[in-house]
Amino acid sequence: MSTQAATLERRGGTASPPVLWLPWRLAIVAVLIGLAAVAWAATDLRMAGMDHGPGTDPGAFGFYVTTWVVMMAAMMFPSVAPMVMMHVRVMRRRREQGGATTLGASALFVAGYLVTWAAAGLAGYAVLKAGRALDGGLLAWDRGGRWAAAGVLAAAAVYELTPLKDVCLSKCRGPLGFILQSWRDGRLGALRMGISHGAWCVGCCWALMAALFALGAMSVAWMALIGALIAAEKLMPWKSVATYSATVVLAALAIGVAASPGSVPGLTVPADHHGMAAEHEEPMH
Repeated sequence: MSTQAATLERRGGTASPPVLWLPWRLAIVAVLIGLAAVAWAATDLRMAGMDHGPGTDPGAFGFYVTTWVVMMAAMMFPSVAPMVMMHVRVMRRRREQGGATTLGASALFVAGYLVTWAAAGLAGYAVLKAGRALDGGLLAWDRGGRWAAAGVLAAAAVYELTPLKDVCLSKCRGPLGFILQSWRDGRLGALRMGISHGAWCVGCCWALMAALFALGAMSVAWMALIGALIAAEKLMPWKSVATYSATVVLAALAIGVAASPGSVPGLTVPADHHGMAAEHEEPMH
């Protein structure tokens, strides 16, 4: 492993070995995809009828936390599969070489990853609730809400092109580099590694999650779009293509929300304080 680490350092720590689809690799992917499918179904049931467009109330704290964690499992498990496979691979290699291994360590790695995203979700909840309490109605859709949503989407598009986004995305796209540089033994070590990887993932994807709130956090359709953008950025072999594509999508949504929200496919236009759709525009589904 030391030779591999040295090679990674010379290459910037982002290289990954070719994927060999051994049965255990297929099993890991199948489990993660299966869990993601269950999470998508659960999310659809929990959020049915709750999508009221940008700024949708996330509900009571307990409901939000549990729903958010399930959402993250649905959206993130497919794209985190290469990292989990690499963790299992290293564990297997250590066992073959007579090293100490810990039962359930990879599951704790995934749990740590979700812990970080849960913390990010709590931060988003706090920001949304604080904004509602302090804005004095300024962010109502028929006042500044429309422009705030467009601004968040535009800011997310700009973030896609920043050096910080590039660094965080590179960490997410380099499973071998991350595992070798961040390895910790034992169950607690695996949990810490998952938390650390989750932190890089939050750094990579927080703006996309902000865009989800701007479009309607209780919409399964927008969840699917943001999840697809995240998966493309992490899994596509052409990182720049994926990043620029996400930028274009976010910028187009920002323009659409600002110019004609009722014309944005799938967007639920919130009702104004008179109970009518803003500008009498009918959302297109």
